[in-house]
Amino acid sequence: MSAFTPRTQALGLAGWLLLTFTAAGIGAVASASAATFYAGLQRPDWAPPGWLFAPMWTTLYLLMGIAAWRVWRVNGWAAARGALTLFVAQLAANAVWTWLYFVWRLGAVSLAEVVLLWLMIAATMLAFRRHDRLAVWLLLPYLAWVGLACALTYATWQLNPSQLV
Repeated sequence: MSAFTPRTQALGLAGWLLLTFTAAGIGAVASASAATFYAGLQRPDWAPPGWLFAPMWTTLYLLMGIAAWRVWRVNGWAAARGALTLFVAQLAANAVWTWLYFVWRLGAVSLAEVVLLWLMIAATMLAFRRHDRLAVWLLLPYLAWVGLACALTYATWQLNPSQLV
């Protein structure tokens, strides 16, 4: 049961979604020319089509914001400070990856960073488990997608050494 009024919960949900989609916006700025760059890369046969990324990430950011809100709404920031701080940190790492890969085109660094991001998401899920089990399930598609991103980052870096240094 939540310690907050329905109005406070609604404002909290709006706040967590705003924070999450702000991180998405920071990444979107970096990926303004991503479609052209991605289309020009040699990709493995199993790579998702470029058009899939925007709707997938939109869905994932929505699920992420709801997951953080569910953890927050139990007893607020103070009761889940570690878990929510970890969530915010992985959001920042998520936004940074787009810059490393699409703007600065750093293959090795973006691979290391996306692996770190995957580990941070897993740690966030473990931390969320103590507060709200549904929040963990809401992050599972994100973990899976970033796992795919790890493999795709590695594969495209190896296939395009002159474009992703």
